[in-house]
Amino acid sequence: MPKFIKNISKTISYPPGTIISVGEEKAQKAKLSIIDYSAEQFEEKNIQDPQVCLSFRDKPTVTWLNIDGINDVETLEAIGKCFDLHPLTLEDIANTGQRPKYEDFGEYLFVVLKMLYYNQNQDDIIAEQVSLIIGTNFVISFQEKEGDVFNMIRERLRSAKGRIRKMGADYLAYALIDAIVDNYFLILEKMGDEIEVMEEELVSNPMPGTLKTIHNLKQDTIFLRKSVWPLREVVNSLERGESKLIKKTTHIFLRDVYDHTIQVIDSIETFRDMVSGMLDIYLSSISNRMNEVMKVLTIIATIFIPLTFIAGIYGMNFNPEASSWNMPELNWRFGYFLSLGAMLAVGLVMILYFKRKKWL
Repeated sequence: MPKFIKNISKTISYPPGTIISVGEEKAQKAKLSIIDYSAEQFEEKNIQDPQVCLSFRDKPTVTWLNIDGINDVETLEAIGKCFDLHPLTLEDIANTGQRPKYEDFGEYLFVVLKMLYYNQNQDDIIAEQVSLIIGTNFVISFQEKEGDVFNMIRERLRSAKGRIRKMGADYLAYALIDAIVDNYFLILEKMGDEIEVMEEELVSNPMPGTLKTIHNLKQDTIFLRKSVWPLREVVNSLERGESKLIKKTTHIFLRDVYDHTIQVIDSIETFRDMVSGMLDIYLSSISNRMNEVMKVLTIIATIFIPLTFIAGIYGMNFNPEASSWNMPELNWRFGYFLSLGAMLAVGLVMILYFKRKKWL
């Protein structure tokens, strides 16, 4: 079950705070991008040296530092020194098997959540861990690889649309979390379509491959539940927490994300119940089909029982010349046709009787 359990055996026997990447991505140089903005100014650039981040730490503007590639341990350590991140925080960032969680370190907030994608080629759901560091005037996002759901946020920052350029780092963190949660609805919509198609197939024409599809859907719902369910506690802690880093004006927006999270969880639970019931529907459909087959075979066998009886009687070796009582019908001119007619009449009568009883 590689989808549910990450390879965390690498971290065994190491002291706490040791940065060891356990992700599935190959080790590569991390890519750093910075967006620094205020209501009046905007700056966006890619950097190579993590030490450049020091110049943005104490600026009055809001800084968003995004790191793609958490396998680069040296870069993680350099970022940790620049922003005084706790060694356990860096360890959790590198460990991609983390459960979504929220931790308050006083000077910064640490949030871990899952960003989900739908892989069209493999018809599978892929999860990527996203770690957020929320400071007074900065937000640091750590991703396993390039590509995310934050492009709309970047466009809003570039074009100064909405209130995001006028708000602080806490609002930026809300926007990132909201983008991740909103993307869950796309996954749920795709899964809902698959469940609807599967239900129609179950009722009309269940196939042997249907059972495998049901199993895959069940695995996906369990995976979604594992990725999303803890997020409710994370958002609730952000919204109801007493951290000075989250302003009261942002609480109402976090409450909206919390409502969306509850809606996602309710949908997942509904899908989970539906998929669990699909197995019963599949077994019932297969059983009904087998019953129909057995019904037809039973009716055919029942019809042929009296016909076999008639054929068995006239198949006995009696000599009518030895006695007039030894099957005199064998000497009848139309005895063969009479026996076939009797068989036909018996069969028709039984068919009519079965239809009257609504067995056919």
